[in-house]
Amino acid sequence: MDISPDKVGFVILRARELGVKVGRWDRSSDDADADTILESRPSDGTERELRSFIRGLNEEEKTALVAIAWLGRETFETYEEAFTTARQEATSPTESYLLGMPLLADYLESGLESLGIDTSEMEDELYRKV
Repeated sequence: MDISPDKVGFVILRARELGVKVGRWDRSSDDADADTILESRPSDGTERELRSFIRGLNEEEKTALVAIAWLGRETFETYEEAFTTARQEATSPTESYLLGMPLLADYLESGLESLGIDTSEMEDELYRKV
């Protein structure tokens, strides 16, 4: 694999956080509190942080991230085939492509598991670090 499992785990963690966000129903204030923590707000840095993290990866790591997501959604059967195709077909910024996948965290988790990597312990460890 051309990316460390910890880096993929970080993307999974942040993508899960983005996945639970909902649209704001109260436009009167931008003050986040316990009742609105899951509302998507312009001041929420989660998406910016994830985009920046993915953008900062080297080309091999970006390609690997796409390949793992494709494995997870069962587009390809082997990592090598997914990686080669991801490299050849890259046309848009990786962060935009990946964040456009509604089930990104699930796909990455399934992709890692198909490669024999247990994600349950990895996610627990990442939550402790963050």
